[in-house]
Amino acid sequence: MSKPLVALLSGAGISTDSGIPDYRGPGGLWRRDPEAEKLVTHSFYMADPDIRRRAWLMRRDAGALGAEPNAAHRAVAELERSGVPVRVLTQNVDGLHQLAGMPARKVLELHGSARSVVCTRCHARGSMRDALARVEAGEDDPPCLECGGVLKPATVMFGERLDPAVLGEAVAITKACQVFLAVGTSLQVEPAAGLARVAVDHGARLIVVNAEPTPYDDLADEVVREPIGTALPRLLRELAAQEV
Repeated sequence: MSKPLVALLSGAGISTDSGIPDYRGPGGLWRRDPEAEKLVTHSFYMADPDIRRRAWLMRRDAGALGAEPNAAHRAVAELERSGVPVRVLTQNVDGLHQLAGMPARKVLELHGSARSVVCTRCHARGSMRDALARVEAGEDDPPCLECGGVLKPATVMFGERLDPAVLGEAVAITKACQVFLAVGTSLQVEPAAGLARVAVDHGARLIVVNAEPTPYDDLADEVVREPIGTALPRLLRELAAQEV
């Protein structure tokens, strides 16, 4: 008998215990400050230097690079180490799954990584820490050191498309899995949210772990509203003991 292939789609809710706020929850960033969404919207960011300056200050002050994995991230890594085949499909850009011990090759960052920056002109990449050090030193909108172009985080901003290759790999994993967990995600942002339906259509067991209702709850075999930091480790221990 073999262990089931587990695909885990993680959203902002899995990282809130690490001090990283979510966006659409009851206390989410967009609900508190709707204007903040402009700071991560590609069209506004590229067109308005003031938006970029505010965005760099937001990144500097957020302290996301100093966040540490929490119990939920560690439980996912522990499941992988137990011998269960696990693939993480994350909507998050914080890199906490990898810091918790998940092999990078088993984590698909659907929306990119906030730990790097990329030039919008020449596509040169660099470290977010280095860019933020330049902001701290007084550069309010640090340009690309290679060509002087506009720098942005290596993330998929609102208004940008997901990398087709990354999305294609996510779909392939979803079609192949026996268990699909949607954890800490509102399942409102497409196309990532649609992976839940793909999983169900291909016979996977769907488990939703989220504080708020999602559009896919009716399709789920199990819906968990308990805090993710306690609910997910318990669920994953149960999965580790199962065989198909």
